Amino acid sequence: MADEKYPRGMAKRHNDLEVYQRGFAAAMRVFELSKQFPREERYSLTDQIRRSSRSICANLSEAWRKRRWEAAFVAKLGDSEAEAAETQTWIQFAVECEYLDREVGRELFHEYDAILGMLIRMITNASDWTIKGNG
Repeated sequence: MADEKYPRGMAKRHNDLEVYQRGFAAAMRVFELSKQFPREERYSLTDQIRRSSRSICANLSEAWRKRRWEAAFVAKLGDSEAEAAETQTWIQFAVECEYLDREVGRELFHEYDAILGMLIRMITNASDWTIKGNG
């Protein structure tokens, strides 16, 4: 129902959420790994994978601030979900282009699966996360 680490009422800020922390750590790993991508990918794959991986947390922080309105909260979580799926696509490209080791790519892909699962649970149980009586 609620984020595994912080049940409803315990998280004070978006960065207290396990999904945010895992998303941030994964984005930082993507950043470090993408430093090794070829220079010719600078304005395509490198920028895209960094942008989408970072957008997960950015949209999650926006969703957190929109908890007074369930529809807005769900919409921003949906944006985070879409960015996580996009990041998985870029990971696949990086592996197939041999910019990323296959096993490292598999680990990252599975981490984004976990992040997606957490986001989907938040979306499915949005009423548990929204602020009541202020909308």
